[in-house]
Amino acid sequence: MHKTYKTKGTCSTQIDFDVEDGKIKNVEFTGGCNGNQKGIAALVEGQDLEVVKDKLRGVRCGFRDTSCPDQLARAIEECMK
Repeated sequence: MHKTYKTKGTCSTQIDFDVEDGKIKNVEFTGGCNGNQKGIAALVEGQDLEVVKDKLRGVRCGFRDTSCPDQLARAIEECMK
């Protein structure tokens, strides 16, 4: 299943990813810090949705109440509903 999530409160504007057998695949961010986005995508590739969600939920970026990792966790939460 392919998922597109419009981010809120971050430099990135969108996250696209696939879910296969409860695992996250092919994470791509639109916008934001390219190196960080590639790093996040590489670290979560093939991981269980629940594990990624739990690890990334609540991560903040500077003074913001959210971050690109937190937005990915929120996208996963939405996908799991």
